[in-house]
Parts: sequence; C-alpha cells; structure tokens
Amino acid sequence: MLNEFFKRTKYITVSQESLRNAAEDSDVKPFIPNGMWIKCSKCKRALYKKDLDRNNKVCQYCGHHFRMNSKERLELIMDKDSFEEFDGNMESANPIAFKGYEEKIDTMSKKTGMKEAVITGKGTIGDMQTVICVMDSNFMMGSMGSVVGEKITRAVEKAIEMHLPLIIFTTSGGARMQEGIFSLMQMAKISAVLNKLNNEGLLYISVITDPTTGGVTASFAMLGDIILAEPNALIGFAGKRVIEQTIRQKLPDGFQSAEFLLHHGFVDSIVSRENLKNTLKNILFIHARNR
Repeated sequence: MLNEFFKRTKYITVSQESLRNAAEDSDVKPFIPNGMWIKCSKCKRALYKKDLDRNNKVCQYCGHHFRMNSKERLELIMDKDSFEEFDGNMESANPIAFKGYEEKIDTMSKKTGMKEAVITGKGTIGDMQTVICVMDSNFMMGSMGSVVGEKITRAVEKAIEMHLPLIIFTTSGGARMQEGIFSLMQMAKISAVLNKLNNEGLLYISVITDPTTGGVTASFAMLGDIILAEPNALIGFAGKRVIEQTIRQKLPDGFQSAEFLLHHGFVDSIVSRENLKNTLKNILFIHARNR
C-alpha cells in the first residue's frame, strides 16, 4: 500500500472538456510567431530557427544542409570585415522586351535586398586573399541572366588583374528565360574568361551548392581546378523525368546528388559546412606556397 502511495504517475490525463474550459476562462491566448520553428525536409523533425541559424543552417539531428543566401554565405566563409564588393549597383535591363520582366526584377530586389542573383568581390579567408562570387537562389532561383554573367566575368578579370585565386559558389535553376539568347551567351563568356585565368596559372575553386542545374552546371560550375560540393546538393543539367523520357531508360536513385557525382569522378570532395572555411583556407595556402 505504501508503495502505491509513493509511486509516481507516468502520465497526467487531461480531458478535452477541461482543456476547452481552461481556454474559455483564460483571457491570455498563446502566441507563437510565424517562422519560429522549421521542419527538416530530410528527418522531418521540428527545429528551432535560432538554433538552426546558430548551426549554420545545418540540421542538428541528421546533418541536412538548408539553403543559405549569399550574405549568410559570405559571413560564414570570409574573414570579418574583409569583404569588398564589386559592381554592387549593376542592374538588369530587358534585352528582349519580355512582358513583366522589369516588375519581376523590382519585386525580387525588394524581397531580397539584392540587385541581382550574384554578389562578387574580394576579401580574405584565413588571411589568404581571394576573389569570390556567390550566387543566390532566392533571387529568381539564381537564374543566369546578362548581369549575373557580366558580374562574374568582371570578377574573373579582376582576379587576373590582381593575380588572385578565384572561388565561385554556384546555385542556379539555369538560364533566365526572360532574356532568351542573351542568357545562354553567358555560358560561353564566363567559360572564355576562365580559360584566360587558367592560362595565367591562377587557381579556380568551384563550390557547388543546392541546387545547381542547367547552363551553370554545363559551363563554369564544372570548370574548376578543384570542384567541391556540399552534402546532398542537387547537381544536374535537365530534370530526371526529362532525361528518362529522352533516353527511355530508368535512372538510378540519387544520380543527380553530390554523392553520386563524387563516386563517378565529377566532384573532387564533399565538404560539410562546418569544415568549408578551413578547407578553402588550406587549399588557398597550399596554392600560394607552390606558385
């Protein structure tokens, strides 16, 4: 009998009626701000947003890498207060008079605080000088328009002029349809200037993040002297369904993942976000010592 008296109750049962009565009697309603919790798309757990941000947008349970915007990426990678932006005020025109394109660009600018889908500049990583370009999927899915191509081209030319290594973080849905052929021309333009960088013996590191598809994958994302990728990044050209319908074959699971491409020799290494800055610093240091 004494054992029963001191025994702890494992659960407390509360009826629905008592919960309704308590809610009706209380003048104070619970308030949970929107965006406080985020569900991980991989392990499906609820994550407290502030904890996720402190962990560089990596799920603490399964290691899933959430997408980062370009400013967050620069804060993660670059030494504090070392970044100097290039061509920050360059904006898109409407070369083929695509209806509603100016309004779309204006909406994206207000939403993201950016002029275009890439930020370029120079700075230091572990005190090692580098030119860096960071694409942003929040601005029209990082699509490659004329300004994106021009800003990256100018950044590569700056790297040649200053004799510095180059890092490009890619994320993109591919060419920007609102600019037609002008968008596709950026593939050739950037590839040509990267060839000049190579002829100068300068290092180009490509860091592929989720997602990188279309013309970006078909050109400068895959031209790096060293190609790194974040875990589980989607990397490809066309969509899986389009490819299967074209070749009339079933494709293997995960064939457009960073891990699949690493296994088949298209990527040199997969680097988690917590190790990315040190990895880049070490590569830049080794390159500087052997020049």
